[in-house]
Amino acid sequence: MHPRDSVIPNLIHDLNRSVSTALAEDVGTGDISAQLIPADRRARARIVTREACTLCGRAWVDEVFRQLDPDLRLTWRFDDGDRVDAGAVLLELEGKARSILTGERTALNFLQTLSGTATVAAHYAACAGNNQIRVLDTRKTIPGLRSAQKYAVLCGGCNNHRFGLYDAFLIKENHIAAAGGIASAVSQAHAIKADALVEVEVESLDELRQALAAGADVIMLDEFSDADTKTALELARGKAQIEISGSVDSERLRQLAQLEVDSVSCGSLTKHLRAIDLSLRIDL
Repeated sequence: MHPRDSVIPNLIHDLNRSVSTALAEDVGTGDISAQLIPADRRARARIVTREACTLCGRAWVDEVFRQLDPDLRLTWRFDDGDRVDAGAVLLELEGKARSILTGERTALNFLQTLSGTATVAAHYAACAGNNQIRVLDTRKTIPGLRSAQKYAVLCGGCNNHRFGLYDAFLIKENHIAAAGGIASAVSQAHAIKADALVEVEVESLDELRQALAAGADVIMLDEFSDADTKTALELARGKAQIEISGSVDSERLRQLAQLEVDSVSCGSLTKHLRAIDLSLRIDL
């Protein structure tokens, strides 16, 4: 997968902006350590992973080095979404030593973070197995890296929920209370943006029936028992999709897949990631 092929809004713009911001905060007025090396010294380098992972972030690394020195030559050995083993060489670089060393940390920061996100997503996708359940991300992303992490979720084999507060309605308990009830909230949502998806979080079967009557597209079940979940699926069949959210670990995901729930949203995909252990090794 390449960011150009993604359906994520503004991904390329966000990519360029986030790389510029990251380089500005790291390089500042100039890399004084790199000045220890002669300006014309050339080098080769390799980025190696110390652990197995699902790769993600190639375009961010490319952009780091493009902004620093477009004459650097980068040769990737794997694509985004590939499963790679510990010890694998991900990327080979050749060019000015100063440029490679100046971009090293920023490039690794993007690659380790996005590969960490994709690796978590790949684990959840594997837990879902061949069932039809869709594993969705949430808005619980690193500030400034929402589109990047949502891209990484796709690379790991999971799916995107809404991108922000602007592209879909998610009507929760406080919205319902402030809007005057489920029916009123859904009616207002349809009036505000008729073509937007409307999702309602419910806490009981009675609220589920209200959401169905109001015409919600998706209904999120909050802390439903398995028995009530089965009833909710029967009531909603052919009328609305059913989504589960909240404290869904890998074992719970397997159980929900067996119940034939439509989708599960997991904040863990983007907020509980652990950066992948990567290393850049330079040869002068």
